[in-house]
Amino acid sequence: MMAPRTLAIDIGGTKSSMAVFEGERLAQRESRATLREGGREWMLGQILEIAAGWMKQAPLDSCGVGFGGPVDFAARRVVQSTHVPGWRDFALAEWIESQLGLAAVMDNDANLGALGEAVYGAGKGCSPLFYMTLSTGIGGGLIADGCIYRGADSYAGEIGHLTVRPAGPQCLCGARGCLERMCGGIWMPQDYGQSAQELMRDPEFVRRYVVDLALGLKACLMLLNPARIVIGGGIAKAGAALFGPLRAELRRQVTEWSRARIDVVPAALGDDSVLYGALALASQMRASG
Repeated sequence: MMAPRTLAIDIGGTKSSMAVFEGERLAQRESRATLREGGREWMLGQILEIAAGWMKQAPLDSCGVGFGGPVDFAARRVVQSTHVPGWRDFALAEWIESQLGLAAVMDNDANLGALGEAVYGAGKGCSPLFYMTLSTGIGGGLIADGCIYRGADSYAGEIGHLTVRPAGPQCLCGARGCLERMCGGIWMPQDYGQSAQELMRDPEFVRRYVVDLALGLKACLMLLNPARIVIGGGIAKAGAALFGPLRAELRRQVTEWSRARIDVVPAALGDDSVLYGALALASQMRASG
């Protein structure tokens, strides 16, 4: 019996990636930079083009999607994107089913990054696990006993919109001083004149940067008490240059009486955490019938 072929999609603000998994083996993969000016229709066209090419080679069985923004999981709809226009209240899973003929399931990208790392990566054996994507934007996902915790309205885990600087600059969400506004990669060229990749090479910048980042993660540690925090996304690729100062700052901020675990590690799956999470979610969908 052939292993199921799963289409996995990761729609991000800077780039989008797609993959075909044969069972749990990543068989094909492609990434493309996001043309924000093209909006939703351009991105949907990219999905159709890539998927059609793969489906000519062999049939696909199902599809899992991680979307870079709030998602109504139960309604199977994108709520909105603060980075790319045109996505508000869009039935993405239904669109995939109608266009590609595949049973589809979707969630926000941070939830699927969390699931991917919990099942296949740096979070294996750790429960509860908190995952943070640190990239163009900032999001979070919580896995407890193997399940994504979504909250009452699919909004759980939105660590990027915790307020860390009440008098800070305005975020794309409309609030001020959000963690995403202070630490998200989309703002760095405007605020500092350099890309996140360049800034992460400057130890003095990183020392200042991790203060706000740790404020957001401290809230996570104190509220959720995770066994481990896994951080993925483009900025996390800075590795020890980021994680060393971040752990030190967390130890400074988290008071001695707390027994919260400061176990903060980079994602083991690199750029593919969300794709593996999409695989895991699609596998759960197939298993549930």
